[in-house]
Amino acid sequence: MATWKLRRIDCASPNAASQLSALRDQFSNQQDKVTPQGRKLTQAVFGEALPPSKVVERILADVRARGLSALLHYTEQFDKVKLTSATLRVSEKELTEAHATADPNFLETVRRIRYNVTQFQTGILHSDAILSIPGNQELHLRYRPMKRVGICVPGGAAAYPSTLLMTVCPAQVAGVKELAVVMPPTPNGAYNKQMLAVCHELGVTEVYRIGGAQAVAALAYGVEGITPVDMIVGPGNTFVALAKKAVFGTVAIDCIAGPSEVIIVADDSTSSDFIAIDMIAQAEHSPGVALLLTWVPELLDEVEEDIRKQLKDLSRGDLARESLEQYGAMILTRDEQEAVYWVNNLATEHLHIQTRDPEAFADQVVNAGAIFLGQYTPVALGDYAAGPSHVLPTGGTARFTSGLTANDFMRRSSMISFTRSGLREIADDVIQLANQEGLTAHAASVAMRIKDIVSPTARPSKKNNDKPRKD
Repeated sequence: MATWKLRRIDCASPNAASQLSALRDQFSNQQDKVTPQGRKLTQAVFGEALPPSKVVERILADVRARGLSALLHYTEQFDKVKLTSATLRVSEKELTEAHATADPNFLETVRRIRYNVTQFQTGILHSDAILSIPGNQELHLRYRPMKRVGICVPGGAAAYPSTLLMTVCPAQVAGVKELAVVMPPTPNGAYNKQMLAVCHELGVTEVYRIGGAQAVAALAYGVEGITPVDMIVGPGNTFVALAKKAVFGTVAIDCIAGPSEVIIVADDSTSSDFIAIDMIAQAEHSPGVALLLTWVPELLDEVEEDIRKQLKDLSRGDLARESLEQYGAMILTRDEQEAVYWVNNLATEHLHIQTRDPEAFADQVVNAGAIFLGQYTPVALGDYAAGPSHVLPTGGTARFTSGLTANDFMRRSSMISFTRSGLREIADDVIQLANQEGLTAHAASVAMRIKDIVSPTARPSKKNNDKPRKD
């Protein structure tokens, strides 16, 4: 293995703050650069090298305008697969056969994880709330599930059955009836029998062989054979993320996901080889961001040495090393409080606290997508089996958004019901504010209903409507 060095940042140095800010910006979701591979591909498809945002803009507009023909065109251009209206959707027979031939042990694992996810999501599901004052008013907050949701599942470098579990199960717990899954037409996507077997196991019957920005466009706008959805969830590459951002407003979305990331906070109470493998595990996403925050100087050398040793024995070791070189860092803080400050400032997707008292540290954390406590709670548990969804905010967006739950698939409606006596009690306040804002018709709509004698210019009310409602 070639000589390489993991980046180190000492918070005692004068330029530490700028280094950490630059590090955060490096893996934020705002990047819009053309990679050499992307330049070549966009040149071939569009006749010019375009940044990802412009690529997405053109694809969305074209699919919206031309529908299915544009969707099939971009699938052929980007995925090198020629589909037709007949082969776009995975057939029921394919789903059934994939399930019938799947490894029974694999399906048992899927069932156990489905149970964990379903139990957790059911436990946190919102229920209707009612505030009632007998004879006066009744206020409801009512929840109803979305009708139709689109789920994006990646299928490039690997197959991800966990993404199906972490998106489909929360939606089903919420009561969503229609789920449309899109996966790229690749051996790790919609042509992967294990993925199709999981779809069948979860009761998903609508699966399409499409990916990228064109899949997001098809879900948002609809094309021949694909009905538009109300919400799009699930991770993807830069093009998927930018497409979801662009269609937000036409549909709801979960979040705009960038490279997966972890911050590990550690003191001298945990094993350096645990920290090393946790950093490698995140880096093997390739790209994956792995940061260590510690106020124990000797831990830096120990962890780096363990990383070097462990990389040699891992199948994705080279990819993990490249990610660590580009996105990894070991950060020495002056004390625990400074570590808390930078955790909240960086607002990471995964936060793994490996200290003597992880709960006490976590109590001070405001910004994090998912928090893992103690050295025996690796992030992999959350990725695969614990129960909370692994669809989480990245790139510092944990400051203002949260991980996917069943509640995100629910719409809230307030329901308000007043009697005449209840209206009388609140009328003066409503009239006062309405007049203050110059909205005199608003005020009149209340005043008219509490008058004992109806104005001759008003339309007469039916007698039974003047009587208080029986509560």
